[in-house]
Amino acid sequence: MKKISAVVSVYNEEKQIENCLRSLKFADEIILVDNGSTDNTIDRAKKYTSSIFSQKNDFSSIDLQKNFGFEKASGNWILSIDADEEVSPQLSKEIAEVLKKDTQGINGFWIPRKNYIFGKWIKYSGWYPDLQLRLFRKGKGKYTKKHVHEPITLEGKSEELKEHIIHNNYETIEQFLKKTLIYAPNEAEELIIKGYKFSHFDAINFPLKEFLSRFFARKGYRDGLHGLILSIYMAFYHFIIFTFVWEKTGFRQYDSDNFLKETEGELRKSGKEITYWFKRERLDNVKSPFKKNLQKLANKLNKG
Repeated sequence: MKKISAVVSVYNEEKQIENCLRSLKFADEIILVDNGSTDNTIDRAKKYTSSIFSQKNDFSSIDLQKNFGFEKASGNWILSIDADEEVSPQLSKEIAEVLKKDTQGINGFWIPRKNYIFGKWIKYSGWYPDLQLRLFRKGKGKYTKKHVHEPITLEGKSEELKEHIIHNNYETIEQFLKKTLIYAPNEAEELIIKGYKFSHFDAINFPLKEFLSRFFARKGYRDGLHGLILSIYMAFYHFIIFTFVWEKTGFRQYDSDNFLKETEGELRKSGKEITYWFKRERLDNVKSPFKKNLQKLANKLNKG
């Protein structure tokens, strides 16, 4: 018989832990690993499980720490869930149905995730479908990289499920800013390890590329004000990553008699990219073929 072990790794999650654990009641067991919580997380978790373990928290390898909980699981299948996530009733039903079938040759399942940020489900901006490899056969999956947000490394084949994990992501501005300072140094270190070649003007280019990717390429504008704010915040996050790279490489100096002119050149290029994306997306949103051709012609004339 296939047994499901839900594994949750927590640190000071008293506000959300009960919603998370309540959604996992369908599992055969719930394994909770506490990473040194100082609030009421453990007391609240005891209402739902007695399988509670402790380990010292290490912000530099947050995901790697989750392997400890995987080792404690006794089920054939492991469902890895974070404290700010919930398994929707539809997903719990789908998991039960899928595991009743012949899963031979399949060692894991990717699950789409709905991110609720600042009170809204973010459908664009790169936050959906946000596939996560969270359900896997015991012994066939684990975290192998220190880098934050890397997926579980799986041995063998995987498939996708249709129903969702609900992620109660960033509820406050303060929460977003705090996590930025936790994750950014790790991201900077990973860039250096991968051989990133330092460029002074990446102080401009890092945030610009992220903003263009979020707001335009991944249609963040369709999320309205939320999409704009999140695109700017993610651009800021990548600016902070750059500054940590700068710090880790010794706050290198760049003095030039042409620094003002060079900076102006970079910003002018940025302006041209933004203008290009506005024209492209306006054109993409024109439904009438006739009007679309007129807009293309107007763009060519303006360019000339």
